[in-house]
Amino acid sequence: MAKKEHIVSYTAEELRAMQARGESKSDWARAAAMTDAELEASIAADPDEAGLVADWSKASVEMPQPKAVLNMRVDRDVLEFFRREGRGYQTKINAVLRSYVEQMTHHKSR
Repeated sequence: MAKKEHIVSYTAEELRAMQARGESKSDWARAAAMTDAELEASIAADPDEAGLVADWSKASVEMPQPKAVLNMRVDRDVLEFFRREGRGYQTKINAVLRSYVEQMTHHKSR
């Protein structure tokens, strides 16, 4: 893949605003009008995709396990820390707990 000289990140809101102002470099109408064969040919002609073969034969769908509802007491400062992190703070708390469980399970299995 060609080295990128300048990588820029945008939020979804910034991208919508850019598209509304006509700053998008993508021709979405042209892309939507392309046939599957034209899309495949366009992808094959892209140097970043050269030699890439996607093998989906062993792909599997992993459904997330349902979450358990929990009412627990935590220190206020701990909760506020995660809340300051923004949306998804409960998911982050779960990730921290999962990491702890994995580390303890790995440590005990030695």
